[in-house]
This record gives sequence, structure tokens and C-alpha cells, in this order.
Amino acid sequence: MTSVIGFDIGGAHLKAARACDGRIVEVLLLPCNPHYGVARLEAAIEEAVARLAAAERFAVTCFAVTMTAELSDAFETRAAGVATIASAVARRTKGAETLFYAGEAGFLPFAEVGAAAQAIASANWRASAELVARRIPEALFVDMGSTTTDLVPVCGGRVSALGGGDAERLANGELVYTGLSRGDPLAGVTQAPFAGRWTPLARENFATMADVRRVLGDLAEDADAEPTADGRGKSVAESIARLARLAGRDAAEASPAQWRAFAAYLARAQIRSIEDQIALLRSRGAVAEDAPIVGAGVGRALVARLALSQGRAYRDVAYFIDATPQATTAAADCAPACAVALLAI
Repeated sequence: MTSVIGFDIGGAHLKAARACDGRIVEVLLLPCNPHYGVARLEAAIEEAVARLAAAERFAVTCFAVTMTAELSDAFETRAAGVATIASAVARRTKGAETLFYAGEAGFLPFAEVGAAAQAIASANWRASAELVARRIPEALFVDMGSTTTDLVPVCGGRVSALGGGDAERLANGELVYTGLSRGDPLAGVTQAPFAGRWTPLARENFATMADVRRVLGDLAEDADAEPTADGRGKSVAESIARLARLAGRDAAEASPAQWRAFAAYLARAQIRSIEDQIALLRSRGAVAEDAPIVGAGVGRALVARLALSQGRAYRDVAYFIDATPQATTAAADCAPACAVALLAI
């Protein structure tokens, strides 16, 4: 049996998927944050190759790679990050053909990575959107990961995004730096209601969105592999204690219900930041009025709620990825890895 293995190497996780005969049969999600050392990233690549490409099980046709980890501050420049990550993969794929996704330019061999670094950098969103565009002519593809949310218009069966790199996509409303678990809960927020009054907030790294989601019951136990802001545990009580610091308080100064209300306000502010960018896309006519939202990523349950608030039909990306029953949920969580595996066939 021959297979294609897709890698989506992010700043927090490595997502890997194995496709056999055009069907996803296995998906892995491994922590790999290079911010804590490039060795952590290399170890994740080694583990993924060992688990998905054991020679005695099947022959690997090729590895197909996309990435966003090049933006990590572990690398002096984004181009250096692309080169380092590509080299780390190529050294570990045991001589199999290794191709790197470069957006509109398609897949390129390792020898061409240096010249195409800007196109390869953070192109994973386009792979997923291209896969969706082959199946549905009009849609707004929304992929909420742990760190960011992609907003990609699909028009006439084609990806119609204006931006290519992160800077252009941020400027055009096609990328929002907010995700399910990582990031600043106070991004775009200067005050919040607390005990019947508007309270200015402490702009320190006291908590993350994982704490907000945990308090609201929107975070699965295995969805947050990152250390907490204070190095303590990940119970609801410990998350409340961290959120209380944002209001300059201790957890004991309010009831659990009041802290849930506080967390709900921060969560709603996050969704509003995404809704604002959807409004920007609509203002340029990028999304048909009757286009459904196609949700992907570990935060797609929130994307489904977003679709409801926007008055749009919702389609889960799992519908567009041919996967075995046991791999379906993980494939939807890790859509870019699945997309490059399927597009490279």
C-alpha cells in the first residue's frame, strides 16, 4: 500500500495526516512549539515520521509539507524559519520524496525552498481552502485553530482571497490573530463589566484564552498542550484565579457565576473581532449573501455558533474530507495537514 503523509507544522502543534488512495486514514496532533527550542520541533517531526511512515506497514509515496511555525520568534527571520523547518523535515523523511506547499505555485521540491520561502511561509490556509473550493462553489471558509482564525472567501469554485502572506491577510480581514486556546484574552478589550460596574483591566500576561474557554466549559482536556501563564495547573479554579488577575482581583472576591460572566464577556469580545473582519469581507463583496460558512479547526464548534449569529448555513469541513470513521474528527481538527496530503496525490 502506498501513502502520502501531510504535515502542517505550526507554532504550537505539528499536525500530520496519512492518506491512502485519496482517503485520510490516520491523523496525529503533537506539541512542537519551537519557541521553547528548535529541538522540540525536531522531536515532533521524528515522532510523526516514526508513527506514520513505518516501512514495514506501507510504502510512502511522498511527504507533503505546509507550515506556519516560521513566524515563531525562535527564528531570526521568516525565511530562516522556512529553511530551518524544511531542512528538519527533509533530514527525517528517510529518502522519500518531500514536497513543500507554496500556495498558488503548488508543490515544490526541497531544492527550491530557499527561492520560494515567501510563498511557502504560512500557506496552510490556502491548501484547506483549495480542497473546499473543489467541492462547493460559494463559501466562507473559517478555520479556528489554537492561535489564529482564517477567513477565506470561496467564489465560483475558486479561492478568492486578496492576501497571500500574513501581513496582507491581516490587512484584508482574512486572518485574525485569535484562536481557541492561545493568545491574549484582552486583545481589543480595555474594560469589562464586573459586579455591576465597568472595570479597567490589567494588560499583563496573566491568562490566556484557554482559561476563558476552560471556565466556560468550551475546552476539551486535550486541547491545550501549552503551559499556563503562571505555570500552575489547568483546573477551572486555577483558570478563574488567573482571570481574576486581569481585573486586579483575587478569585475569592466574586462568585463562580460572576467569573463565568466575566469570561463570557471576553469570549464574546473575541467573536466580535472575527465578526468585524467578516463585515470587512462583506463590504468588498467577497462573500455571497447566501454562502454557507464552512468550519474547520479545533475551534469549529465556535465557528458553528458564529454561522448561526451571521444567519448563514453551517457546513463542517469533515464533509469535504474523505476520511475513515475513526479519523473523521481529527481530520477536521487538522484540515491543512489532510489537505496537503490529498492535494499532493
